[in-house]
Amino acid sequence: MAASLEPTAAAYQATAGSFLDIDRAFYAKVHEDPRKELVDSFILPIRSGRAWKVPAGHLCRITIPEGPQVGDLNLWNFNDPRERMWAARTRQLQAAHVTVFDRLWSILPFLRPMVTITGDSLKDYGKDGEGGRVHDLLGTRCDPYVNTLLTGKDFDYHCHSNLTRAVLPYGLTEFDVHDVLNVFQCTGLNDQDKYFMKACPAKKGDYFEFFAEIDILGALSTCPGGDLSVPLWGPNARDPLEVCRPLGVEVYKLHSDVLTGWESPQKASYAGRHGLAAKPWA
Repeated sequence: MAASLEPTAAAYQATAGSFLDIDRAFYAKVHEDPRKELVDSFILPIRSGRAWKVPAGHLCRITIPEGPQVGDLNLWNFNDPRERMWAARTRQLQAAHVTVFDRLWSILPFLRPMVTITGDSLKDYGKDGEGGRVHDLLGTRCDPYVNTLLTGKDFDYHCHSNLTRAVLPYGLTEFDVHDVLNVFQCTGLNDQDKYFMKACPAKKGDYFEFFAEIDILGALSTCPGGDLSVPLWGPNARDPLEVCRPLGVEVYKLHSDVLTGWESPQKASYAGRHGLAAKPWA
């Protein structure tokens, strides 16, 4: 039987009015708001991490101030950090590589959009000749445990460690650090279905922007691999310090007119009984 030329349909599809069927005109207006006010900004040095608040209804932009650099992003509900980003479900509901109008979702039992992506200067990158795409949810953060496993050496500035240090002032620990969105990272699966990373295609002035649907605690690590043009493991691995660069973060307050009619999404409405109804007392 001849193979079908039709692509297999996505498993999770939007119905009219669902959280996947978003109001694109609203989020385009959010992105383009000429009256937005910069209320916070900082430069994140190489091989470091920092956490910050993005209030609900605000924009956050991650920028490339000097040259290509990958950043590992974690998100929590600022008011209840048990609710945090769920990379796996986001891959299913949105895509393995995200861009404008995709949303980053929270874990169970909350399951709601935490942020909506409103701006991406690399949105037209698409799929390159090797199958690479940008803003990766396939992989996760680099960490000192796998590094020691592969090299026999300890290194304290992997993204997992950077994120751990970043969230300590907010009462969180290593156990709260979770699978990341690899911002500006170009990845894919090779012919052996194995994960690969390519040199970051971002240039000075590029950015990735999202709208906070709820109060967000964000944490970002400047990956110690820099732009990932130098192998981190294997026979050709070496210290990629010379390709490490800073990242920028900006938070904007939107004009109130832009937010007319917008409300933070509610938590998933499932009652949460899981079939465990109480037995009769007698």
